[in-house]
Amino acid sequence: MDVIVADDRAGLAEARKALGAGREGATLALVPTMGALHEGHRSLMRLAREHADHVAVSIFVNPLQFGPGEDYARYPRTFEADLEICAAEGVGVVFAPSAEEMYLPDRQVGVSAGPMGTVAEGAFRPGHFDGVLTVVLKLFNLVQPDVAVFGRKDAQQLALIRRMVADLNLPISIVGAPTVREADGLAMSSRNRYLSAEDRAVALALSRALFAGAERNTPAEIRRAARAVLDAEPAVDVDYLILADPATFAEAGDDHRGEAILAVAARVGTTRLIDNVVLTLG
Repeated sequence: MDVIVADDRAGLAEARKALGAGREGATLALVPTMGALHEGHRSLMRLAREHADHVAVSIFVNPLQFGPGEDYARYPRTFEADLEICAAEGVGVVFAPSAEEMYLPDRQVGVSAGPMGTVAEGAFRPGHFDGVLTVVLKLFNLVQPDVAVFGRKDAQQLALIRRMVADLNLPISIVGAPTVREADGLAMSSRNRYLSAEDRAVALALSRALFAGAERNTPAEIRRAARAVLDAEPAVDVDYLILADPATFAEAGDDHRGEAILAVAARVGTTRLIDNVVLTLG
């Protein structure tokens, strides 16, 4: 079956009918994206197919999650190539709305990310997670999926979406997909295409720092090992390096036991990148 492309709510409703989503127990998985699809997105689509009968992909560069001076205007938009990827991965529906379709001109109500939305990534991008959760909730309401799949590279985003689903009693299962990396360790990202060859070599310091931290055992040793790698690469401008409690994304204490997330955000040239690894302490 060819991919059905819908750009408004009416078209999306017709596409759901054409797929038979919801009929006789047929299930639908949603993979929300901002386009500029790559192998990491393909992995999300494949995982979605394992969890549902049909897969929908949304392609929408969400203005609400970009702050002043960020890269909303230049964010890569590669719609035709994205459709080819979706077709190759067996996606049934691509929902590609405009900003005008998604938001009323006098929009007043949105989602607050709460305390977890103000630390780590949220401290450097105020309001970012409010915008993320608002658009995700709208996509959930419009697409009506049974399952939604998100990458673990955006670990704080994934944690907040899980929290929203729990707090608002949404009837959706959230699946986290492992981070997909290039052969040299760089986490795949649509923003990687901004990097020059020189910048890309510098950007490898992020994953090297995380892997160095992961080889240590205590919070202090983990932070020290990761920071040493970053400090050795002066062309990396670090926003934060955090060993986070996954329940709150606050700094994990020295006595923390169980799962923790070692996360980094940094600028390389004009490009801001994030990455993380999941650790088990104790």
